[in-house]
Amino acid sequence: MLLANFLSGQGYTASGVVVGTDGLPLELVSVQAEGEGRGTFTEADGTFTLKGLPEGTVTLRFSSLGFQPWREEVHLGPGDEAPALTIVLEERGAVLEQVVVSGNLKEVSRSSSPVPIEVYTAQYFAANPAPNFFESLQQVNGVRPQLNCNVCNTGDIHINGLEGPYTMVLLDGMPIVSGLSTVYGLTGIPQRLVERMEVVKGPASTLYGSEAVGGLINIITQRPGSGPKLVADAMVTSWGETNIDLGLNQRIGEGSSTLLGVNYFRYANPIDNNGDNFTDVTLQDRISVFNKWTFDRADGRDFTLAARYLYEDRWGGELNFGPAFRGGDEVYGESIYTNRWESIGSYQLAVPGEAFFRFSLNGHYHDSAYGNTIYLGKQYIGFGQLTYRPELTGRHDLLFGTAYRYTWYDDNTTATGGETGNAPSVTSLPGAFVQDEFRINRHNTLLLGLRFDHNNRHGAILTPRLNYKWNDRDQSNVFRLSIGNGYRVANVFTEDHAALTGARQVVFAAELQPETSWNANVNYVRRIYDWDWGIVGLDASLWYTRFGNRILPDYESNPNQIIYDNLDGYAVSRGGSLNVDLNLTSGTLANLGITLQDVFVNEDGTRQRQLLTEGASAVWKITQPFPRGWSVDYTGNLYGPMRLPLLGELDNRPAMSPWFSLQNIQVTKAWGESVEVYGGVKNLLNYTPPANSIARPFDPFDREVAFGADGQVLATPNNPHALTFDPSYVFAPNQGIRLFLGFRYSLP
Repeated sequence: MLLANFLSGQGYTASGVVVGTDGLPLELVSVQAEGEGRGTFTEADGTFTLKGLPEGTVTLRFSSLGFQPWREEVHLGPGDEAPALTIVLEERGAVLEQVVVSGNLKEVSRSSSPVPIEVYTAQYFAANPAPNFFESLQQVNGVRPQLNCNVCNTGDIHINGLEGPYTMVLLDGMPIVSGLSTVYGLTGIPQRLVERMEVVKGPASTLYGSEAVGGLINIITQRPGSGPKLVADAMVTSWGETNIDLGLNQRIGEGSSTLLGVNYFRYANPIDNNGDNFTDVTLQDRISVFNKWTFDRADGRDFTLAARYLYEDRWGGELNFGPAFRGGDEVYGESIYTNRWESIGSYQLAVPGEAFFRFSLNGHYHDSAYGNTIYLGKQYIGFGQLTYRPELTGRHDLLFGTAYRYTWYDDNTTATGGETGNAPSVTSLPGAFVQDEFRINRHNTLLLGLRFDHNNRHGAILTPRLNYKWNDRDQSNVFRLSIGNGYRVANVFTEDHAALTGARQVVFAAELQPETSWNANVNYVRRIYDWDWGIVGLDASLWYTRFGNRILPDYESNPNQIIYDNLDGYAVSRGGSLNVDLNLTSGTLANLGITLQDVFVNEDGTRQRQLLTEGASAVWKITQPFPRGWSVDYTGNLYGPMRLPLLGELDNRPAMSPWFSLQNIQVTKAWGESVEVYGGVKNLLNYTPPANSIARPFDPFDREVAFGADGQVLATPNNPHALTFDPSYVFAPNQGIRLFLGFRYSLP
């Protein structure tokens, strides 16, 4: 009797095996006895043994990364031998590992990358359809498309509060954007041909060189020969906007595949709802053609070529503006003709290990008229990069690379004028880099990188980086630490071309040094799979970036000059962000992002907040599916106050913007996988900025403005606030509420 009592006190045992739907065993599946505080993991052959269980009915919970959790009741008692269990777990597609390449130039799962990377699919952006990725980026937490002009509506991309020139934009891993053409790299790419977009926040200069100081955006298109053979997407709005995307994906013969995409956008309906006699939205006529080829090679080696051409005619201004007034001083308008071509390629060399030669070439032609000021600019950029990853059997993953970037720029301003005539700007930037990803063990990874560049103007530049990653057994908890140096060789001409009208003399106070930054970033990712209502994903980051040698233009010291000099002090971008993803068992998908940031410049002991930078922002997307192919998407943004550019102490416009929100709703009806009809409302709250955002729109040529002997504006009875015509007071689009309707077709 004593022996029986002793054995009973040791508890009961449950055992069995866990397999996938393909019948193969699953290792490291968590097996938990609910309410008993006991658990174990499956072995390599999928088997498990859980001892010390109480008498009665016990609920066992089985969970693993990427699989639907499962509960199984087991009855245990004296004289009963619990049967061996066979548990089959089904994959859950919503949480399967995404593939990323931007962190270390090779395809790895997102959770395995030591570099924090955010991934967004084309389906994510389809919840709020837009005619280009520039507008779509408002759905990414911590990223904001910023309009820089109320008239021409050109803009750039801010990452963590840093301005557009600090953001590098890549197409299939190759740089396609320069200071002259920030917005054009993200327009005209058919969104149905894009596989995903990767966003890296923080310096990435070690791998990508100059310009990747604030972060990078990598648009990755589909691989030819995969995906639907034909796609079409057409959308119209109640404002008269029309956007058409067409895509063709075909196998050509026995040895190649091609991906052809065409995008056309047109808006030709001048609207002036705020009553300032200026177009609320720039009129545009744009066409873009994209073609990508892959060629079959021995041993599956890669060979890819792609090209894109874009033409755009855009104008904004007074409502009666037309081509006859372009460049004149009768009716004010800003008219921009853009011709742009790009080509990229990737070729894998037939050597042991992985060796790739990648290149990109682009040409940009700008013909602009800002009122009666004509700006003509041309820019050519060539980029080549050779990388080699040797075959190693240990814990090290080495990458060696060399790169060369050539930039040629010319315009019709004094910026490229030499003493004896025209002198185009030429920048030569060769570089070499090395990195080692060291897998210390299954829980710890360390990545070390170093890059050396030599600029023909600034000399040698070194950029190191360190990335560390820790993860638990099933990678449901991942911690990352990133420390890195970034640099940017600024081309002040291409970034401030609208200011270089010839009316002011360009002055360099000293030999400009390249801008540099140091960044530290802490990232924590948590996946919760055992929540009864679904799956929760948390992605939190803290960052601190300090800039030295920042180049700032001085427009105020002398009204007849623009003085460029490196900042005598430092600039800082710091803050934190949180992304929450919910995948509920009811089918609801929800994404919420919050960013808090502080971006400022400190010069001579005086701290000043950066212009047009919000201290707080939020973004959300909620998708609710319904039976019979119906679904509803609710998306939106919330932005905190920004410091706005005023024209002097007498300017009576608010110095700070208010809190504002842009919200959208979309209803979609799908018939199978091929046909969708969608429609909804954009800017649901009908928010627009103040009607006086353009200063003195009734006098765009400043005919009634009085200037003093020093060139400063004088206050007069008809100009009591001492203003000039100025369209730079812009923090939100002028486009109010509008309806949209669209149609999508896909041929498998």
